[in-house]
Formats: sequence, C-alpha cells, structure tokens
Amino acid sequence: MKKKYLALALALVLCLSLAACGGKKDPAPAENETPAETVTLNVAASPTPHAEILEQCVPILAEQGIDLQIHEYGDYVIPNTAVEDGDEDANYFQHIPYLDNFNVENGTHLVSMAGVHIEPMAIYAGKTDSLDALADGASVAVPNDVTNEARALLLLESQGLIKLKEGAGLEATPNDIAENPKNLVFTELEAAMVPTVLTEVDIAVINSNFALQAGLNPVADSLAIESSDSPYVNILVVKEGNEENAAVKALVEALHSDTVRDFITEKYDGAVVPAF
Repeated sequence: MKKKYLALALALVLCLSLAACGGKKDPAPAENETPAETVTLNVAASPTPHAEILEQCVPILAEQGIDLQIHEYGDYVIPNTAVEDGDEDANYFQHIPYLDNFNVENGTHLVSMAGVHIEPMAIYAGKTDSLDALADGASVAVPNDVTNEARALLLLESQGLIKLKEGAGLEATPNDIAENPKNLVFTELEAAMVPTVLTEVDIAVINSNFALQAGLNPVADSLAIESSDSPYVNILVVKEGNEENAAVKALVEALHSDTVRDFITEKYDGAVVPAF
C-alpha cells in the first residue's frame, strides 16, 4: 500500500514539473518577431526643388522604418510656424540669413540641422532683354522679405546697376541705395509672386526655386546669376530641442548621400548646386 502511495506522489511531482517546464516557452526566432512600428517624419518644403530632393530620400528612409511625409507649401512663413508649433517635425526651404531674421522677428526657436544645396539667385529679362538696354526709370521686381531683398540688391550691385550704402549688408532695402544711375524703380513683392509680373517689368530678380516653378532655368535663361560660392545655403530646420531626433538625423544622412548629390547635379544642371 505504501508503494502505491509513493508511486502516486512521484507521478504528481512529475506532472507538476512538466507543467512548470511547459509554462516557460523558448523565445520565438527573430524572424517571427513583429517588426518595429514605423516612425512618421513630417517635413514641410517648397515644391521645387526642395520637395523633389526630399522625394529621393523616401526609399532610403523607408529601409530604416521611417515614413517620410513631405508637405508642400507655397510661402516662406507657414513652414516655420508649423515647425515651431509642432505640426511639422522639420522644414526644408530656407537659408540661414532668412532663418536668423525670422527667429528675431517672430520669437521662434528654430535651428539649422544641415546645409543641403545652394540656389543661385538670378536676374531675368522682362520687357527689356538685356541689362545694357535698360532705360532711365526702368522697373525692377524684387522679393520683399528682408534677406532675399538684400540678396537681390547685392546681385544688382554686382552688375553695376546700383551702389548700396556702406554697411547696408544683408538687410539692405531700396532705401539703402546710395547710387542709382539709371533711376531704377523697384517693385517689391512676395518672393513667390515675382515671376508672375515678369512681363510687366523690365527685369526681375527671382529666387531659383520660384524660377524653376515658372519654367525658367537660372543658368540658361537669366541675364546674370549669383556666383556658386553664395553664402545662402538652403538648410534642413527643426525646433530647438529636437536636434537629437533619430529620424531627423537619418534624414540628414539621406540628404547628404551620393543618391541626392547625383540627383541634384543631373536634374538641375547648375541651377541648384549641392552644398555637401
């Protein structure tokens, strides 16, 4: 009888032991694990060339589990306020002089993550087909935002059309013109609008992204163009404090890849120049 009870006890111990072992399953092989959740990165950009350049980064980032969402804007204000407010993770449309001025004027806290390309600003013919043919009192359309207007005036100065007051620098306006031998008359417009009045003025100074959108090639169609060593490098921007965002860092690497360099060089033929 004792042997019977002993056998039952041993059997019970064995069952409990097997049940305990069954509760500890080996981890599933790595290939059976659920993939990490895709990270979405929202970036505001001007349509041309910025959004086009960002499109080249989509497959690069997809391989890293990052879904790059590109949102196009037609102005130079909302992309910055959207990043400041957290509606966008980053933006790509501006250069450092514009960013610095925007922060001062609007109390924003935006910082540059990386330089990507330069878009040489250029002068285009409107009613007058050459700079030498400009008549007294000729009309000139220029962007009206602080940094791009100064940039346009500096380009006109480099062509001997005007002379700016000493020290006017990167905040020059038509009020800072010291010499205007042709008595040029300036029409100041939002940068995106300048190409739309080209047929109404004698000449216009246009940002390359808006020139490209209007079907103008800064290299082939302009009367004069900035030198390729322009300090106005277009940058990827985030809100201060987000510089360590892993997805943004991955985007910087993608923007600085050979894929993007080759795309810029082949697509824009000198109208947009890599800055890395």
